[in-house]
Amino acid sequence: MSMSRPLRFGVTLPQIKRSWQEARAAAIEFDRLGYDSLWVCDHLYGVPAPQLPILEAWTQLAAIAAITQRAKLGTLVTPPFFRNPAVLAKQIATIDQIAPGRVIAGLGAGWFPPEFEQTGCDFPSTRERLRALEETVEIMKRLWTEERATFEGRHFSVQEALCEPKPEVPPEILIGGGGEQVTMAIAARHADTWNNMAIAQAELARKSEALDRRCEEAGRDPASIEKSQQCVVVIGEDDAAGRAKLEKAKKVYGGHMGGALEEHGLWGSPERVIEGIERHRELGVSFFVIEFFGRDTREPAALFAESVMKYYATTSTAATPPST
Repeated sequence: MSMSRPLRFGVTLPQIKRSWQEARAAAIEFDRLGYDSLWVCDHLYGVPAPQLPILEAWTQLAAIAAITQRAKLGTLVTPPFFRNPAVLAKQIATIDQIAPGRVIAGLGAGWFPPEFEQTGCDFPSTRERLRALEETVEIMKRLWTEERATFEGRHFSVQEALCEPKPEVPPEILIGGGGEQVTMAIAARHADTWNNMAIAQAELARKSEALDRRCEEAGRDPASIEKSQQCVVVIGEDDAAGRAKLEKAKKVYGGHMGGALEEHGLWGSPERVIEGIERHRELGVSFFVIEFFGRDTREPAALFAESVMKYYATTSTAATPPST
């Protein structure tokens, strides 16, 4: 259970159909507000419509690293086959030089065929993408910790490879995805954090139990891996304002991110959002990666920081949330 872990709140940056100026302004504000981490999705195409313009993930994070001071920086999530894993390890090690100790390597299998197939990237079966994911993690970890790294895999190999300068501390690794057998087994073997996708938020209890089983099978204490939840947050000054925004959000997100937003998501007044956070904590979640609903997400992010984050900063983590 994560009830003993301090809560962490991360927030996604403007990226799809947004300008660098918007992303820059949001990153500076989120960093100032005290969010634990800033996140981008690693897609080459906009989702779900490939023609949507989108900023490339690691390029954007490199720029964000230079203009922020404290928040960690991560991708949700980077798949294999977009980049050679040794090159990716080098990219991350370089960003770590810009923002020491602040990079999170968020990794997953990938799922959106057009951005692979139309750009000439391999997109094998899910089984092979997961095999490639684990090979990627193995190579990156070795490059960050060994003087020269050698690894021979089915998809990726390195021979006496160098990565200098190395991060002083190997970056935190997050594995995202809902596969209860293979994906979670990879997380149990390699990850500091596992992330449950927003689309599977309603299935969190089952996913959390499955991860515990994979950890036990790997000989790992389940409490040693942090559980995180990708989620939409729809917050208003009171429940009436929150409900009005929720109705708009359900139309915008539909099935991709919305899913069971009303029943299982975080929405409403700050007090109601806190109650939702507590429900997630009871299922083992201590880390929330938030996409705020709104055209300018700085506004709901500020309300969340000034109410919800302030509540947890000034109250025992075991406290009962205020009633609505």
